[in-house]
Amino acid sequence: RQINSYSLISLCEKYHVDKFIFSSTAAVYGNPITTKITEEHPLNPISPYGRTKLMTEWMLKDIAHANQNFKYITLRYFNVSGADVDGEIGQCFPGATHLIKKACQVAHGQEEKLLIFGNDYQTKDGSCIRDFIHVDDLAIAHCLCLEHLLNNGESETFNCGYGHGYSVNEVIEVIKKVSGNNFKTEITQRRAGDAETVVSDPAKIKAELKWEPKYNDLDLICRTALEWEKKISQ
Repeated sequence: RQINSYSLISLCEKYHVDKFIFSSTAAVYGNPITTKITEEHPLNPISPYGRTKLMTEWMLKDIAHANQNFKYITLRYFNVSGADVDGEIGQCFPGATHLIKKACQVAHGQEEKLLIFGNDYQTKDGSCIRDFIHVDDLAIAHCLCLEHLLNNGESETFNCGYGHGYSVNEVIEVIKKVSGNNFKTEITQRRAGDAETVVSDPAKIKAELKWEPKYNDLDLICRTALEWEKKISQ
């Protein structure tokens, strides 16, 4: 992953591509020490995924320091979910592990049961809590970032989330409701690298880029994901 990132960034430098938007992740923060995570939160990834993303962030920062013309925006995604509200684009790669994607597959009978990784976290129902953001709101954020860079804006880092979280169990109940399928779940052991609660503070992107989410609705997120899964499974 790091070689690929380095190669791409090097080619941008070689061919004078001096605007760059990077898809990073909330995993760079590790286990939060605050209720909501701002961009200033300490960076302490606890998974290889988070560490490799952070390494790429460092590369971009170093290159921008060396080349004053190079400007970038790092978007730290929280849990990107759902599918395009028009039903044209959604997750279709094999081996997906995302909670909502997997739950939709189970709801459509593609898998027998949904695994819940741990029920002994210090949360309201024992399952992990995440900040789920609809993919269309994330797409809007990218457009605003591009506009910022094209208008000679400075390099920035922004969180992309809604600022509130839902537990794994809450998400499962919504999927069951919108699908009408009370599918089987099974509790298994925790996964290494899973933080307990990860919720964003999106104040910076709202203030600086005037980003206003349009699809901040868990029912909508789950319903669009479910409809997309049905579409690609036919």
